[in-house]
Amino acid sequence: MNDMLLTPGTAEYVAAEIERAIHEHRLPPGSKLGEDELAEVYGISRTIVRAALQGLSHRHLVELKRNRGAFVAQPTVREAREVFEARALLEPRTARSACERMTPEGLALLQAHIEAEHEAVHAGESGRAVYLSGQFHVEIARIADQATIEAFISELVSRSALIIALYWQRRAALCESHAHHALMSAFEIGDADMAEDLMKSHLLDLVTSLDLRNRASFPGSLREALAQ
Repeated sequence: MNDMLLTPGTAEYVAAEIERAIHEHRLPPGSKLGEDELAEVYGISRTIVRAALQGLSHRHLVELKRNRGAFVAQPTVREAREVFEARALLEPRTARSACERMTPEGLALLQAHIEAEHEAVHAGESGRAVYLSGQFHVEIARIADQATIEAFISELVSRSALIIALYWQRRAALCESHAHHALMSAFEIGDADMAEDLMKSHLLDLVTSLDLRNRASFPGSLREALAQ
């Protein structure tokens, strides 16, 4: 979701804000999303909060539990593997299509994402780096001009942020910089075969940076997580 294009106070805007907080690891897996607190944070009604949470549940980012409320989803090991298997099926071909449709504007946009990601890493903002890294992949799908696949990849990337939060074992779970730089090189020279192969190996490297056994735990309050 792009909350920059949404109207504050709407369910879509609140959902985008929560999704970004999840993606940036400010709202870790298992966090309780209290309706009253969310309504107070955003100055909206509980009806709007419920609509936002319902939308996020459809994207598998929030789990709605009867008589208990809403919680940030906690992907199982099986779900984690399925998400990355789906990405491995979709993204290499999407990288090929993006390479074939690449424009100077597209290259500039992707380069800006890489630079912003580097700045976040150097500033110690690992959650923001994860978000920017994921958006690099979403932008590739957008450049490929495949709207349906872009929507799938956008959801998978957001779910990947939850998986990384739970299972990462080293900083390489942030998309390693050389992988994105290599993809940029393929895009710049218009080598679609290279772009496809690099995306395959990149996603494999990302999976191997995860420990799909142990879960991390996170402290923090909902209000602190959503503060900008």
